Amino acid sequence: MTFLLRPLVDRTTWRRWSHLVVGGALLMPYWFLSMALTPLLPIGGGVWVLGAVAMLLVPAVATFVTGLVPTARLLQGSLARELLGGRAEALVPAPAHSWESRLRSGAWFALHLGVGVVVSGVSLAVPPFAVVLICAPFVSWDETFLKPWNWPPEVSQGFAPAAGFASLAALLALIVGAGALLARLAPVFLGPSAGERLADVEARAVRLAQRNRLARELHDSVGHALSVVTLQAAAAGRVLDADPAFAREALGAIEESARAALADLDHVLGLLRDDPSRTAPQPTLADLDRLLDQTRIAGVRLDARVAPEVGRVPAAVSREAYRIVQEGLTNALRHAGKVPVRLRLGVSGGRLEMEVSNPLAARAGEASGLVGGGRGLDGIRERVLVLRGAMSAGPDGDTWRVVVSLPLGSGI
Repeated sequence: MTFLLRPLVDRTTWRRWSHLVVGGALLMPYWFLSMALTPLLPIGGGVWVLGAVAMLLVPAVATFVTGLVPTARLLQGSLARELLGGRAEALVPAPAHSWESRLRSGAWFALHLGVGVVVSGVSLAVPPFAVVLICAPFVSWDETFLKPWNWPPEVSQGFAPAAGFASLAALLALIVGAGALLARLAPVFLGPSAGERLADVEARAVRLAQRNRLARELHDSVGHALSVVTLQAAAAGRVLDADPAFAREALGAIEESARAALADLDHVLGLLRDDPSRTAPQPTLADLDRLLDQTRIAGVRLDARVAPEVGRVPAAVSREAYRIVQEGLTNALRHAGKVPVRLRLGVSGGRLEMEVSNPLAARAGEASGLVGGGRGLDGIRERVLVLRGAMSAGPDGDTWRVVVSLPLGSGI
């Protein structure tokens, strides 16, 4: 009895039954249409088989055609996900954007309504009939109902209750089986097509690239600001009494660096929130002087030579080049300390050439970028690859050197 009671009390059974009943109810208008059109067909009155076939064929064709409507897939997918459960819970309802999806949606709509009308009809007919059979040995009014069914008079009505319970069990089995079948088939008919899966993968790749880009922006801008602020604060603390003027200059630089970092953070958060009012323009090589001044105030002896042509490189290259220079200076501050840093930035042969170099730290392992997360060189490399440029980084004798070459495309 457990195998009967479990589906009887399971909410999934009756949620799926509701889905089937909805399909049966939706088929009624098509059934009435079939009843109106079938008499108009050129079928002789004696050929009742053809008439019966037409009564079934018209609703099937009409429901299939209705399912071709793009929004039908959206509605059917939502209904299946909410009521069928099982594999159907993984459905992502969406309109049909291709004929492949439309054809599958039409087939599902016809299947849902066809199976639903059968289950609905049996659900209406079987329970009253089962009640009559179960009550047959105890009442006399059942003879009026059993006579049209040609109940054999020689057969005792004592067997009728068993037949009644068996019919209810068969009805339950039909509901469970039909619901499970539709739950299994729903992803096949209403799931995404190969083209939709490819488009979804491409959209996820775009979102991942966007997140990675935002992570690089935060790493480069905030990381540089924190490195500069740390050195400036330490320098100001050491000379606060001996050289108050330098301390005030360092504190001012700390304020400016922090404000710039907050502006960059606000820009990135604006992109994450899709808020156009919070997405300020990104810094370019035109803002390079401020970056170099902040680095010098941090106590770094910076030898920078920037060619005038740099101010006329394409905007996309200019933005990425600014971040590459920023990350190169940050790496020098973070891993080598206040050592002389050499920056060369110019244009040659239709390419933007840059070089950032500094003496290796006393602990040579730190100059390799393995301290503090080790994401600096990876971030530079990702930016260079996006622009189809070339990059080399590593020790050159007693010097750590980062060399980047970026194509300018249509150029300056």
